[in-house]
Amino acid sequence: MPDLTTRIAGLSMRTPVMLASGTAGYGTELRGLVDFGCVGAIVTKTVTPAPRAGNSPPRLAETPCGLLNAIGLENVGLAAFLEEKLPAAAALGPPVIVSIAAEDPGAFARLAAAVGSRAEAAALEVNVSCPNVARARRPAWDDPVAAGAIVRAVKASTTKPVLVKLSPNTADPEGMAEAAEEAGADALVVANTLPGMRIDVEGRRPALGNVTGGLSGRAILPVNLALVWKTAGVVSVPIVGSGGIGTADEALEYLMAGASAVQVGTALFADPEAPASISRGITERMKSDGVESVAEYVGMAREGTWRETIRAA
Repeated sequence: MPDLTTRIAGLSMRTPVMLASGTAGYGTELRGLVDFGCVGAIVTKTVTPAPRAGNSPPRLAETPCGLLNAIGLENVGLAAFLEEKLPAAAALGPPVIVSIAAEDPGAFARLAAAVGSRAEAAALEVNVSCPNVARARRPAWDDPVAAGAIVRAVKASTTKPVLVKLSPNTADPEGMAEAAEEAGADALVVANTLPGMRIDVEGRRPALGNVTGGLSGRAILPVNLALVWKTAGVVSVPIVGSGGIGTADEALEYLMAGASAVQVGTALFADPEAPASISRGITERMKSDGVESVAEYVGMAREGTWRETIRAA
């Protein structure tokens, strides 16, 4: 059988298909719906130091090719997460990567230390890119100095692998990726959602209580795929591709662009079996391609042989 084993920053996963933060809750919400045997890792809903109620409803709005969400980092807070949610998530089987967010580097550091001290947490995902909370005029996801300070604070507070989730909402994605790597990030997640909105015509008001939200789903696949291509060209740490993935071929696009793994999110709402079907589809593609390890696909489209084919034609 082809080998789907994927290794990122010391973290070993049985497949390159991960569950994206926010879309899988704390993992247990999908028990009985998702085949966790085909999941490489579960990324939890983002945890903050104190409980958060999130944004006012409505929080979700469909779009022609995706979904708008404005949840606002609603979560139970650190204490309840460590006592109730983390042990239950770890019991599902795949490694648990805990997404964390805080207001400043010091708070990030304390959060990372608390979560990182738990054996159930395989790694941390630092969320510096959520578009649905109040931010300064230049938020951390668009400020390499601010993002770097957060990453350094987290790295100094834990020995667990640290993944940094970047935003597509920056004029300099390569610079942000380089700043995160220089600050010590063990891997990058590229990328979060794009800002968007809809109008409720009957109600003559924005469709979301927060007015704007994060656009996810197939509409953003070409955007985030391009960001993976760009960032893979300037950093040496592994990249996890995220955005619009619903099929095996879409996952392979990200791998061939330079990602070592992918995260599946919005597709779960329409098809909880998506992670399993994607993993099986990758296996079938590997058989037909004569590929023994899924790692062989990583960066395949960057090798340049296709350019010679175009020139020859």
